Amino acid sequence: MTSAWQWTWALVALASELAALAALAYWGFSAGGTPVSRWLLGVGVPVTAAVLWGLFAAPQAVVQVAVLAVVTKVVVFGAAAAALLVTGSPRLAAVLAVAAVLGAVLSAPLTGPAPDVPVSAPASR
Repeated sequence: MTSAWQWTWALVALASELAALAALAYWGFSAGGTPVSRWLLGVGVPVTAAVLWGLFAAPQAVVQVAVLAVVTKVVVFGAAAAALLVTGSPRLAAVLAVAAVLGAVLSAPLTGPAPDVPVSAPASR
């Protein structure tokens, strides 16, 4: 049963991460300015957030520093919630913030950094 709950919260974490990228894209495409600037913001901001997430906050991140992972998550989810607030969706911003916190905290045992365990034990003869 514990495993099922961990996987459920991992799914909530994944959904909130994807929703954050969607919120950033929505804000970028709805921002004022020229069509070119809206496209640059609508594509560039979520891609930048995804690259930062992959570098610092992903379970198998390139840079494994806990403080950077937390800062990256706070910045990405905070920017996504702010984007939803600015575009007139305060309820969605609140739902995203709650889902992000619950998903990150309750899925931590499953999605945390992998332990340094050898892949296979040496063969005994």
